[in-house]
Amino acid sequence: MWMQRLALWVTFILIVSGCATRTYNPRPMEEVPFKNRAQTQHDGGVRVTAAVLSAAETKDVFGLNLYKKGIQPIWLEIENNEKELLAFLPFGVDPDYFSPLEVAYMHRSGFSESARNQMDQYFHEHSMEVWVAPGAVRSGFVFTNLEEGTKDFNVDVIGEDHKARTFTFFIPVPGLRVDHREVDFYSLYSKNEIVTYDEKGLRKALEGLPCCATNKDGTEQGDPLNLVIIGGDDDLYHSLLRSGWDETETISDRSTPDTKKSSASSRRYRYAPVSALYVYGRPQDAAFQKARENSGLRTIVRLWLAPMSFEGKSLWIGQISREIRVRSLPEVVHRINPDVDEARTHFIQDLWYSQRLAKFGNVKGVGAAPISEPRKNLTGDPYFTDGYRVVLWISSKPISFRDVGFVEWEKVRPTKRR
Repeated sequence: MWMQRLALWVTFILIVSGCATRTYNPRPMEEVPFKNRAQTQHDGGVRVTAAVLSAAETKDVFGLNLYKKGIQPIWLEIENNEKELLAFLPFGVDPDYFSPLEVAYMHRSGFSESARNQMDQYFHEHSMEVWVAPGAVRSGFVFTNLEEGTKDFNVDVIGEDHKARTFTFFIPVPGLRVDHREVDFYSLYSKNEIVTYDEKGLRKALEGLPCCATNKDGTEQGDPLNLVIIGGDDDLYHSLLRSGWDETETISDRSTPDTKKSSASSRRYRYAPVSALYVYGRPQDAAFQKARENSGLRTIVRLWLAPMSFEGKSLWIGQISREIRVRSLPEVVHRINPDVDEARTHFIQDLWYSQRLAKFGNVKGVGAAPISEPRKNLTGDPYFTDGYRVVLWISSKPISFRDVGFVEWEKVRPTKRR
């Protein structure tokens, strides 16, 4: 017996010793082309350049799979052409950022003592410094929490005069196939197809829109088209991302198993693809979602760019619903909350509290359906509604809570919609 124990102990020592002899050999940084996708912004004499590394680039630059532990490095370069000392605040990039040595410590297992020391030194030397002297250029990494799709973040720089400069970045990260990136929005309509409306004409046009999305061939009605968003070219995209909405992955052979696995384990998957509904004869141009901890609980907004313009801004027709559970069928099917107006109200509050809502109003067009006589969507789920669709003017710049306006087209009064 003691011989067996000795053999096991020797085997354990050999395994541990063998695993602890790994060397640390990150690829030379100049060989990894992540800076080719960098974006640059200026404010006076301050220039900030930023790039977000993909999973593969991260593994090359740091010799470690940081993405596996939910860590995503952002490379920054700050050039100070002012006459005063500047301070960079990494908290603005991510309030829960990881310190460089913390990241190194999380990956120490299996490396030799000298490799660990080398790793600590490497992460320390390549981290972003806080102070940028006049005339200096500083560059380095901030280690943030992983976000796929588009990474949105602020770079805050403060001078000795306490004046803050904020640079806001929206940078696509290679790896995740996002649905709206595969749509050529500039080719959807010719200039002659886009109709420009005044306020009176706009209200009438919005009331005349179809009540609901449809199936692919347009023969069956689905969920109600219960919202309209008005904003500049980047307002929609930036406002939703800054409000915490996630992009959705394009449905593919890769994404479907991930979604099924998430549903089976009740694991939260932020970028799960959504099924297609149709307006203007095409599936949604973009979809965004807010997932809760259980994969069957999420709010989804599907959006179609409309051939309409108002005061120089684009119009998006939308459908929003909240999912409340998952049914186990041959395919994963999500059921919507029958009270679809609640999802509409939630969306207004979300943009309002996120300071992205300029004003809003309501128009007719969906058609009322009381809880006693609900309509059904394409999957047979019942829903009831007061029949209105909300119209929201949004802004990529913050709007204070008290400055949000209301357009008095239709006054939606509280009701149980019996």
